[in-house]
Formats: sequence, structure tokens, C-alpha cells
Amino acid sequence: MTQSETRRIPGTPCWVSLMVHGLAATQEFYGALFGWEFSPGPQQFGPYVRALLDGQEVAGIGQLPPDRHLPIAWTTYLATDDADASAETIRHCGGTVGVGPLDAGEAGRMAIASDPSGAVFGVWQGGAHIGAALAGAPGTPAWNELVTRETSSVAKFYQALFGYDVEPVISADFDQVTLHLEGRPVASLHGAGNALPRDKGSHWMTYFEVADVDESALRVSELGGLVLKQPREDASGQAATVADPEGAVFTLVRSNH
Repeated sequence: MTQSETRRIPGTPCWVSLMVHGLAATQEFYGALFGWEFSPGPQQFGPYVRALLDGQEVAGIGQLPPDRHLPIAWTTYLATDDADASAETIRHCGGTVGVGPLDAGEAGRMAIASDPSGAVFGVWQGGAHIGAALAGAPGTPAWNELVTRETSSVAKFYQALFGYDVEPVISADFDQVTLHLEGRPVASLHGAGNALPRDKGSHWMTYFEVADVDESALRVSELGGLVLKQPREDASGQAATVADPEGAVFTLVRSNH
């Protein structure tokens, strides 16, 4: 496969990763929930594993240094052809670059940033590793959504960064837009208004595909996690919002395919 065949269109969510305090316990939780197996990833920032399904990479989990007290959260990475240029644009457009740009071994070059609303995300310039290799199956990231107070100003930031076409979801009830690249929806922004959790603020949410939302939500509880929003029907299918034992929030979804 040539690099051009595998290249992700800049702005496409291409990877999700999680930094935790207890790597072994976290692997156990997600292994039991999603059937993930694990293999070592680049170690230059400390212990790090890649989650595999059927031998294909779907997500990453790393261990925080004991003295780092960061919020435990899944981070969405957006593909870029040039992490340094993206970091420059992020700064120029009112975002903040917190980590990098730096090389992750042979795998690629990355930066972690926050948008003007404070939501943390990554940019990933693929080298040997271009991102998740499997999509659609249970246990894979299915969708990424920015949950923020209102979408209009933050949509302009992401448009300036990656040239998305922004399409409002027409509804009197809620403020939602979909980000499109080359005519295809790749992510969404949801304006939660005053319902935005104060303790979390603006954040990117990872949706993981499951075969049965009720069963998976129950499994989260059994494994020591929390169900934050009970299974419900929404536009994308059936969904439930949950947290792992360290508090990382994510959504279980059974998509309407």
C-alpha cells in the first residue's frame, strides 16, 4: 500500500487515545467490554499500548506519570499532512497547543491542543501509523462529536483549521452542525447550551460501536464503570453515555446502518 492510498484527508478523525493512571486495570476493563487485545506501542512518553480487534489497531491507551493530574478523557485525533503547520494555525486562530508538535517514533508526528472553547484534541501526521485500521465492527470508534456551549464560533475555528464544509442540522430543538470533508460527514459539533456539564466543559466525545447498547451499558456497571445516560434512541441509533472506572466518558452506540 502506498502512502497516498492510505493517506487520511486532513481533518478526518483518525485515532482515539486515552491516558490513565492504572494501565493494567484499564486494559482489563476495555478488554472485557470490547474484546480488545493489546500490543505495545511507542514507549518514549511512558508505557503505551495499542488496542487490537482481529489484529487491527483501533485505539491507544497510555499511562500518565504518577505526578500528572490531568483529566482522564478519550482524546480525538484529527489527521493532518503537516502537524507543525496545523499547530501554527491552531495558535493563530485562538486555540492553544499544549503538547508538541513532536515525533512519536516512526509512527508519526503529533500535537495535542485545545480549541477556543477549551476542548482538547490531537492532530496526527501519519508516518508508519496512519490511524485506526478497522471501522464499523463492534468495539471500534464509530463517531466523534464536540460537545460545546454553542457551535457557531467554534465551527469557524475548525473550518479555518481544516476547511470543513459545515452543515447545520435543521432543528428548532437543538444546535448541531455536521462537519463534512469532500462531501462526506466526518464529525459533528453539538451546542449543549446551559446543559453543558460545568465540571467537564467543552469536550470531544468518542462513540464506540457495540452490538447491543443495553447489554454493553450493563457490562460497564459490572466492570466498575458508571452509566451516566441510560440507553436511548437518537438520530444516530441507540446510544448510552458511560464512564470507565477512572472517569473517562464515552458513548456506546448501535448505529443505524
